[in-house]
Amino acid sequence: MRRTPALLAVLLLTAGCVGAYDIPLPGGADVGSKPYRVTAQFRDVLDLVPQAAVKVNDVAVGRVESIDLAENEWTADVRLVLNGDVRLPANAVAQLRQTSLLGEKYVELAHPKEAPTGTLADGAVVPVERSGRNPEVEEVFGALAMVLNGGGVAQLRDITRELNAALGGNEKEVRSLLSTVESFVRGLDQNRGKITAALEGVRKLSATLDARREPIGVALDKLEPGLKVFAEQRESLTTMVKALDRLSGVAVRTINASKDDMVAGLRALEPTLRKLAESGQKLPQALEVLLTYPFPDSALDAIKGDYLNVFLTLVVPR
Repeated sequence: MRRTPALLAVLLLTAGCVGAYDIPLPGGADVGSKPYRVTAQFRDVLDLVPQAAVKVNDVAVGRVESIDLAENEWTADVRLVLNGDVRLPANAVAQLRQTSLLGEKYVELAHPKEAPTGTLADGAVVPVERSGRNPEVEEVFGALAMVLNGGGVAQLRDITRELNAALGGNEKEVRSLLSTVESFVRGLDQNRGKITAALEGVRKLSATLDARREPIGVALDKLEPGLKVFAEQRESLTTMVKALDRLSGVAVRTINASKDDMVAGLRALEPTLRKLAESGQKLPQALEVLLTYPFPDSALDAIKGDYLNVFLTLVVPR
């Protein structure tokens, strides 16, 4: 009987050094005669312990064999032993789940959201990019306490009061604004193809300008002296433009004043131009004969030699 207090002290000391979560769970799922092992990497394993269950579609198919710190010392490697009959894709995902609100943790393996590829085999690794966990109860309560104590809940009354003050008596204007916004958004939705095409055109233009950045830079560098000359000659250019403005005004007044005479002259010239058009090829032929008068071209072609002696007697009547 004297040994009872000492035994209780030993048990209490042992319980103080080793927590309940540090004791592996007994038993586990049946993994069959040909199991295979997979390593799942997690950023945080919470209070997951060895011998915890591994489930697929809420069915236990394996157990957690060991939990070790990864080589990078930032993640945890959870070694899983799975039943050999379980088939999963090579890009399967791993999640830490909880059986109930205060229940034990387990690892859930599931198919990915994208198309499955390959087969999860012995020695495979589920990287940290395809693993995760659910929020803890303590985290939810902590976030809720932050919201209730110093968050936005205390300000909801002020927000509601200010909204009522801003919208009170302006219901018609607010309704009109909402209708306008709805029409605007509907227009954007109807023209999203054109907007996308315009943005694509801007992207191609930007790519083209970027590819020709050096020639454009050279052109801009050479444009600077020209702009400097324009700046120096600004007064002269301004005077020239003003003079052109006055000249255009004089020209307009002159044309308006002589419009009737110009129209009359064009009408008087119209019969002459019509007769010239009606003569056709006769006028060019007459001009050809004029240079060899009184001999036509056929007579000159019949004469052999390089020159022709002609004696003409001109009789001038008195």
